[in-house]
Amino acid sequence: MKRTRNFIYLLAVIKFIVPYLLQNNYYEPHRDEFLYLAEGHHLAFGFMEVPPLLSIFAWLTHLFGGGMFWIKFWPNLFGVLTFIMTAKIVQKLGGGLFAIFLAFLPFIFGAYLRLFFLFQPNPPEIFFWTLIAYSVLRYIQMEKNKYLYILGISIGLGMISKYSVAVFAVSILAGLLLTPQRKIFANRHLYYAGIIALLIFLPTSLWEYNHHFPIVVHMKQLNDTQLRYVGPAGFLADQLLMNIPCVFIWLAGLYFTGFSYKGKKYRAFAWAYVFVITLLLVLHGKNYYALGVYPVLLAFGAYHLEKFSESRLKIWRYVFVIIPFILGVLFIPIMLPVAKPESLAKYYEVMNTAKTGLLKWEDLKNHPLPQDFADMLGWEEMTQKMANAYNSLDSNDKAHTFLFCDNYGEAGAVNYYRYKYNLPEVYGDNGSFLYWMPRNEHIDNLILITDDQEEMQHPFVKDFKSAVVTDSVTNIYARERGTLIILFKGSNDAFNKMFREKIEDDYNKFK
Repeated sequence: MKRTRNFIYLLAVIKFIVPYLLQNNYYEPHRDEFLYLAEGHHLAFGFMEVPPLLSIFAWLTHLFGGGMFWIKFWPNLFGVLTFIMTAKIVQKLGGGLFAIFLAFLPFIFGAYLRLFFLFQPNPPEIFFWTLIAYSVLRYIQMEKNKYLYILGISIGLGMISKYSVAVFAVSILAGLLLTPQRKIFANRHLYYAGIIALLIFLPTSLWEYNHHFPIVVHMKQLNDTQLRYVGPAGFLADQLLMNIPCVFIWLAGLYFTGFSYKGKKYRAFAWAYVFVITLLLVLHGKNYYALGVYPVLLAFGAYHLEKFSESRLKIWRYVFVIIPFILGVLFIPIMLPVAKPESLAKYYEVMNTAKTGLLKWEDLKNHPLPQDFADMLGWEEMTQKMANAYNSLDSNDKAHTFLFCDNYGEAGAVNYYRYKYNLPEVYGDNGSFLYWMPRNEHIDNLILITDDQEEMQHPFVKDFKSAVVTDSVTNIYARERGTLIILFKGSNDAFNKMFREKIEDDYNKFK
């Protein structure tokens, strides 16, 4: 037992260290990370895009200095905790060291390597999905009520990390309903646990109500822009592709829970997987929305493959390890930016990576880098060039200059770097930045960051005495390449009236 525990913690330490060693320090925080870091400066019970849990870790990140180590610490920590819970499931099934090692491999070779190194809601969400699965499994095995309360707490905390936890909670309960384990619904403690989950989620649900459910508007905007490009065939293919080096492990888990006699007791987990995938297909969810359902299947699969390869079939164990290592090493430069953009772009060209779809962005076109990597470039350049425009003004003009960005990535990035460049706070009306936007600000001068290449053609430009494009983002690999920095001076009343009406209209969308 001690040997197994020590082995799990050794692998956990490796899991924590490896991403720090792999990611090249040329890269900056990701576009979304800037948004979630900004929420740490505006703690609340909810935000337009996400529930509040991640903002607490953002607040702690700022408290500890806001460096890259701490930005990456929290997702990495949740990755470690998710692996430990996966290993615990293997243990409780009766798996040994080999099964634990198999369950560890997907955390190094596959989509989890990237996901658990991005400061986003997904790492805590996936941890709570796994904790939900663990609590259900332990209740099935032991029928002790304490696991129902762990289930309730996991759902409650999961719901304040990301609302999609509800997808798994509903799916696992539906799975239980379709199996002999439905007797769980006769246990009053399940409903007491449900009340605990509701109480944990209550402040966030009240926040959503008081703010007219911005998550609904946000999801509609996502559906109109990004999610409408998600097709069923691509979504299902990506479920295999995301963890291709270790895909056979979770497929073995699905077989074990869904079809094998020994796994009949755990059939609810196979049904849960079917329901999760079905719901996400109906809702046009992105491919990675399903990643939370796999750790438990990886645990079942690792256990099943260990049993399968006992005695005379031990030769298979070499196959089960060699395949992830060979494929996984090839996939690492796609999961994390391990080299500078020029080197990675050449690697992808040599490997014909474009044919896999992994270089396809939301515009459905292939680019030199994966979109996530391109979203880690150009931000400090942008901030520096805004600072150059700001510092071209005299002290009187600076005092009457408003800094504005078109999207949350730009606003979050400039606010992250602004202390280094002595800039005032930067505002925007995209995402949660809308809530922090002054509503009656009188603007004399404006420095605008925009990715609209036609910005200088808009009628409002004539409402300023002068308007000059001072610079643009020039990093050829950045998704923000070409983004303009424009200095407007000497506004009139017509512009201020139009701008106030624009902000008011943006607010009214959430009423």
